[in-house]
Amino acid sequence: MKQKAELRRQQIIKAAFEAVADKGYEAVTLQDIAEYADVSKGVSNYYFKNKEDVLAHLLIQITERIYEKEKTAVEMESSAQAMLHAYIDSVFVGPLENERFFKVYLDFLAQATRNERYREINARFYSNCASICTLILNRGLDEGTYTVTDVEEASKTIRSLIDGFMIQWLMTGDRDQHSTYKKLSLSAITSYLTSRTASQ
Repeated sequence: MKQKAELRRQQIIKAAFEAVADKGYEAVTLQDIAEYADVSKGVSNYYFKNKEDVLAHLLIQITERIYEKEKTAVEMESSAQAMLHAYIDSVFVGPLENERFFKVYLDFLAQATRNERYREINARFYSNCASICTLILNRGLDEGTYTVTDVEEASKTIRSLIDGFMIQWLMTGDRDQHSTYKKLSLSAITSYLTSRTASQ
């Protein structure tokens, strides 16, 4: 019974992602989510309190999965620069995947400025991102590859640069530029971590 209930919850959460990706956060309704899941609105209401509740569960799930994927990719490498490459590769997955995910994620970020629940989920995600960056930075400092002295500051900078290049790519509307922005992200971060000015 519990397994069946969890499968139904996952069905609704997956449908919520597709609905938001197609319609946008503001436009999508619980009825839309139910239709995408091929269930009645009553079924959605049975498992989730309202639209915000199902979408909060969606945000938790996608951010946790992304964190686990990125962490696993980084931990498989031995050198700092290989770890950084793996991290950026795991973020810049591909134009279609990134485009669809960020359509949903940016909608959540817009809501997070006014929704405490979403803000807390996103803060947890960025804390997890910082922990991955810290792994990379500590390895680089041990190797003598990187020159930064403030690991906490540098970890925030790395993710900010990655997200910045990702958003710039999205705004171009050109899928063919995906690899270019991925390379720019790696180059900018490497330059920041190895520049003498980064340690001042």
